[in-house]
Amino acid sequence: MAENSATARSYQEEAHAIHARDVHFDFSTVPLHYIPGEVVATHVVNVMHLVLPEGERAMAACLAEALPEIADERLREEVTGFVGQESMHAGSHEGARAHLQSIGLDVDSYVAKVAWLVDRALGDHGLTGKAKQQWLRERLGLFAGMEHFTAVIGEWLLETSTLDELGMHPTMLDLVRWHGAEEVEHRSVVFDAYMHVDGGYARRARTGVLASALLLPLFVVSTAYLYRQDPSPRKGRFWGAQFVSATRRQVIPSFTTFFTEMPRYLSPRFHPSQLGSMDNALRYLAQSPAVRG
Repeated sequence: MAENSATARSYQEEAHAIHARDVHFDFSTVPLHYIPGEVVATHVVNVMHLVLPEGERAMAACLAEALPEIADERLREEVTGFVGQESMHAGSHEGARAHLQSIGLDVDSYVAKVAWLVDRALGDHGLTGKAKQQWLRERLGLFAGMEHFTAVIGEWLLETSTLDELGMHPTMLDLVRWHGAEEVEHRSVVFDAYMHVDGGYARRARTGVLASALLLPLFVVSTAYLYRQDPSPRKGRFWGAQFVSATRRQVIPSFTTFFTEMPRYLSPRFHPSQLGSMDNALRYLAQSPAVRG
């Protein structure tokens, strides 16, 4: 277990308990381009349906593997709740993915490649002994870095009004905001698990940079793939131009987030509790149609 550090904390006085929510989404009326007039922006959101289910399963498996090394009972509770939330995220995005496949967006072959890549890059590899322990710590560091960016994007989703103004389909808007709210809610769990199990700054910094270097190309490549697979004859000009336009108009988060967030994450005094507003996240979760329904 890691020694005490500036970024480690006890969970003993934390009042909020993370838990998986039973949600229901009806995708039956969702069109192919559910952000009207925004083909590429729609596919940027679709990346969540392709990539996240496999990545979140790998993350949940990693945290479950780490549980025996976590002595803090409150942190164990939070990790258990986190695993439940990630499993629910994966299932919900798979539902959206199946619907999009059914209306003409062929993604199954790409999803199979993503699953293979995630298993090779982030699976347990069947290691034993010290190698297994070190690889667990490495994956915790990587996932802590990735969770930083999902929390930042979750905060953006909760605060932006652009998607409402453009008339994004309410089911998909609720899906991404529910997911974003839970990312803000559990923003600290993987980081704290890493600090408890390992706690080393050098590994945290290295894996944080690597997480950024992995996520940005994955989003770009996946968006380009989805644009090519889009069967609509009116999908518009080159996807890169649409991507830049959507970014400038704040229809999607800026790709520069993967660079501008690094100094904050790399600060030795950083803790994810500094991100976003927990009140905003819990307020949305209390009124989300999928949660209430």
